[in-house]
Amino acid sequence: MADSSPNVALLQRWLDRWLPKLSLIPSGLASLIFIYAFIAWTIWLSFTSSSLLPSNNFAGLKEYDVLFQLDIWWVSVANLAIFGVLYVAFCLAIGLFLAILLDQKIRAEGWLRTIYLYPLALSLVVTGVVWKWMLNPSLGLEHVVQSLGWTGFSFDWLIDPNMAIYTVVIAAVWQASGFVTALFLAGLRGIDSSIIKAAQMDGASLPRVYLSIIIPSLRPVFFSAVILLVSLAIKSFDLVIALTGGGPGYSTWVPAIFMYDFGFNRGQIGLGAAAATLMMAAVALAMLPMLFAELKERRDGRSH
Repeated sequence: MADSSPNVALLQRWLDRWLPKLSLIPSGLASLIFIYAFIAWTIWLSFTSSSLLPSNNFAGLKEYDVLFQLDIWWVSVANLAIFGVLYVAFCLAIGLFLAILLDQKIRAEGWLRTIYLYPLALSLVVTGVVWKWMLNPSLGLEHVVQSLGWTGFSFDWLIDPNMAIYTVVIAAVWQASGFVTALFLAGLRGIDSSIIKAAQMDGASLPRVYLSIIIPSLRPVFFSAVILLVSLAIKSFDLVIALTGGGPGYSTWVPAIFMYDFGFNRGQIGLGAAAATLMMAAVALAMLPMLFAELKERRDGRSH
């Protein structure tokens, strides 16, 4: 019994050291195969002449050349630019405004927190379907207002090719602004209250305190929120499909819809892979500032 004790202790130390690492192997292999391997395969397909089925015939930049000559691709990019800029700007503005209001320690904050976080619990498909009904001229907002007596009221953005992209912005901002509010509220609650009290004792008004002290202190939160929102905007697909289906016509197409339609519906896998590769590159570029900031923070931590 005494002889076996050192062996048991050695086995226990080995398990304590290696068991947590061994438990990560299945998930690590799954990520390696089903995420990174498929990313690499998609990039490879973008350099091939794959059509209905994947092919290994190397074609260089041919698919990218075809992609850049398609007007519908540039329409998708322009729609993404409009959607992305408005989506990020309105989410930041609404999120910051609501966070400042909630930071005043108002009553029923718990109920309000539930309300502004509720849209985040819904999937983008559900959000798109709900707003599709609300903005439908014959069923939603326009119909309700006209039934109340304002017969001249019109809100047909959903079927207007020039305005349909803005309905996607409305639905997306409604879905994501609560998440941004939560980020800003966490940042506000992390600021030392003594700084605010000292500024008020010096005669600074509350709006001045927020504009000069508190909001500049939230730059890391702004930075993180922008990175996340830009990544979500680039990958937007579910919401657009559920709300407009990409229409009317191609007026709400974004690169994700272009990639899906050409890659799966039209049997041009190489062209779809090229679009997907450009989207991945855009997401990677959006994430680079966060990566650099984290590396800088680690270097600063080591230096101290």
